[in-house]
Amino acid sequence: MPRTESDLASRLESLEEARALGEDRLSGELLERAARVSSAAGERRRLSSEHTVVGFFGATGSGKSTLFNAVVEEEVARTAATRPTTSQPLAMIWGREGSEPLLDWLGVTDRRFRPDGEVLHSTERGSQNPSGLILLDLPDFDSTERANREVAERLAGQVDVLVWVMDPQKYADASVHLDFIRPLAGHGSVMLAVLNQIDRLPPGEVDHVVASLQGLLRQDGVTGVEVIPASARTGQNVDRVRNGIRRFADAKDAADARLAADVDAAARDLASSGTGEPAGVTKKSVEGLSTELAAAARVGVVADAVEKSYRHRSHAATGWPLVKWVGRFRPDPLRRLNLHRSDVNPEVNRSSMPPMGASERARADSAVRRFADEASDGATEAWRSSTRRAARSESERLPDRLDQALASADLQAGRRAWWWPVFTVLQWVALLTLVAGLGWLAAIFLAGYFQFHLPETPQVEGFPVPTLLVVLGAALGILLALLAAAIAGAASRIKGRRARKRLTAEVEGVARGYVVHPVEEELARYERFRAAVERASAAPRRSRLGGLLGRRQGAEATR
Repeated sequence: MPRTESDLASRLESLEEARALGEDRLSGELLERAARVSSAAGERRRLSSEHTVVGFFGATGSGKSTLFNAVVEEEVARTAATRPTTSQPLAMIWGREGSEPLLDWLGVTDRRFRPDGEVLHSTERGSQNPSGLILLDLPDFDSTERANREVAERLAGQVDVLVWVMDPQKYADASVHLDFIRPLAGHGSVMLAVLNQIDRLPPGEVDHVVASLQGLLRQDGVTGVEVIPASARTGQNVDRVRNGIRRFADAKDAADARLAADVDAAARDLASSGTGEPAGVTKKSVEGLSTELAAAARVGVVADAVEKSYRHRSHAATGWPLVKWVGRFRPDPLRRLNLHRSDVNPEVNRSSMPPMGASERARADSAVRRFADEASDGATEAWRSSTRRAARSESERLPDRLDQALASADLQAGRRAWWWPVFTVLQWVALLTLVAGLGWLAAIFLAGYFQFHLPETPQVEGFPVPTLLVVLGAALGILLALLAAAIAGAASRIKGRRARKRLTAEVEGVARGYVVHPVEEELARYERFRAAVERASAAPRRSRLGGLLGRRQGAEATR
């Protein structure tokens, strides 16, 4: 099934999406390469789709221009014994209509047009008459002139089909393979390799050199490339070179195949920075972060203050009336922290605790970093770094927001316990009993002092009733105070645990809003990036070009 134009358009859109998602995350070089591919693909698809652009690339002395002349059957490319000779690209064009904007984009000004209706000669039966073909003779890519090399490098990234022309002496040159062929390894479907000047080799050596060149191409990662031994000087196998070019022109989809290979290469580059499945945010990791932030925010100090405040207020409500007033001189621990009220605006309320110190900030920062590292574990370092940045994006506001959460938490500081009024009444009963006994004894004492005769004082089991009232009132007051203290201690610990749980929940809410959510958003962005890269690098369906090449190469091998 032929590859549709919408397939390539969809992959280009996915590549651009991946590039945009990788902004400020991946290296500028990776993003720039992807942007260049998107831009070049957009321009090439906007220009003539009826023309196939074939570039002849070769090193100095490879006989590239001589082969070009032989292929087009006309002496148009300049050749000479001195090198380099080709300083500007030369275009031979079959089908003028629509070609000039394309050549303008390629930056080729030296243009030779063949008469309308003329086609590149082919000896293959069934070959069609292509509506458009542009052959480019390019400057030597190992030229000592930097400008010539730059032209060759630029057009290697723009032409639809690359014809590598190599000679027996320099076919293994490292600069050819490392600088040009290897970076384009994924473009084998739009390449043709020509081992030129085989007339300089003994007949028995040709197959050996061809096999060696094929091995080097495999080492470069290039597959599916036809290697044609030829001689431009004698004309040997020039027709095979011409036929190979005609196959690309006949297939009509070389430009799309080239762009698809460019997208594949760019997607592979991006994929190298987007592999690996991150661990993600878990309930355990959020709980661990909340616990550490709660400790850094000194939730323990507030919980202790809740306990002490409850005991303080319990003593004020249930203590022995004769001594409990002393407690008024001790401030309420929650009041000192400005946490004694719940009827305040949570947006502006703050505690009176001192700001986080260096140790508390370090603990919070360490917890945030550990959370980000756990969530991004498995992702590449570029995305792990961006996840850390996302986790710390609100680090300057985090301490104040934690303090605000503590200050706005409902600690139920104003609530009175149900048992306080009971003990208050009993304490006043004990006090009144004590006062009645003391008053009775005082009356007896004063009556005796002033020689008044009073009735005999009632007794119970031999103990005077006034004395029993004093003892009973004092003992009851002390017992009530001790019992209230015990109840207040147990209840305060329960209050402290509840306050700690409530405060930790408030801290978790802050952690989710200021740390967890940014991390989740960054990981979601990473997943969208990976999905976009996968769509951009989706394996293309077998194209008509691929089918033609496969059949023709099979025929060549059989022949």
